[in-house]
Amino acid sequence: MRPNIKSGMLPALLLAALAAFSCQSFGISVEECYTIGMAYFELGKYEEAERWLSRAGSAGRTRAASEYNLGRIAFETGRYGEAADHFGRVLEQDQDNVMALRALAYTRIKTGEKEEAAALYRRVLALVPDSADDGYNHALVLYALENYTEAEELLLSRQYILAQNKDMLLLLARTQRALGKVEAADSYAQWLVDGKDSRVRYEYARTLEDAELYAKALEEYQTALTDLPPDSKNPGAADLRFSMARVYLVADADNPQGMIELKNALDAGFAGREEMETLAEDQRIPGTVREEIRQLTGGLPSEAPESAESSASPESSGASEFPKVVE
Repeated sequence: MRPNIKSGMLPALLLAALAAFSCQSFGISVEECYTIGMAYFELGKYEEAERWLSRAGSAGRTRAASEYNLGRIAFETGRYGEAADHFGRVLEQDQDNVMALRALAYTRIKTGEKEEAAALYRRVLALVPDSADDGYNHALVLYALENYTEAEELLLSRQYILAQNKDMLLLLARTQRALGKVEAADSYAQWLVDGKDSRVRYEYARTLEDAELYAKALEEYQTALTDLPPDSKNPGAADLRFSMARVYLVADADNPQGMIELKNALDAGFAGREEMETLAEDQRIPGTVREEIRQLTGGLPSEAPESAESSASPESSGASEFPKVVE
């Protein structure tokens, strides 16, 4: 009698015994062979899972599912080229297989092939236009490609979920900021209504500063500094104090607080020589003050660690999770 095998219920010893045989030699169906492979997968035994899924994939009834899950195993074990090959073979048989398209797009992100990933996400969204995760991932890839206009259009087309999806809202704020749009401030403010993150508040304050809303920018820099975790590096206290100094110096150079904050920033470890040099050339600051800034800059190393401002990126949100289920 053929054994009744269900995923997740096979004892480990039985799995080990079955591994020495092919589906046909043991007298079980390819569906049961596939189930054995998936049981191994669930146990994290990828080598055995690959063996059984490869056998199950030899027949038409389980070929596509086996190929897809072999791709998952290759992805999980860091063999991204092999993973792409598996997902590509699924798409050769079914070009509109949404799961395979998503998986291949995600794999292309991992291999740095962002143009290919963007093209794949366009195909996915043509098939499932209302998908929040696919829309977010596509916009994230577009942002990485610096295609900010298309990324913003894609995110704004999903207004109905922006308020509930914090990752999408933050990506919209960053995209609008990259475009130099004042609307970025509103998007950041909306994110911060029920969110607390020094990195995001720092970006919000800089957006306000760029819009010459200096009083509000100072308030947000100060809030970020007050709420800053003790071990924060990006931004650190020195970054925030330098930003506050810059606002004071540009908006009200006669106020001594600007130079006080600048010296506080240096005492806290600020080493952004390039940013100091830029500040010293800002014509909105009186010449005598700029000369004092130059003197302070002379004591900084010629090469400084990357600042919080220059290291901002969308990857802090991360792409949505790799698709793990095949129907």
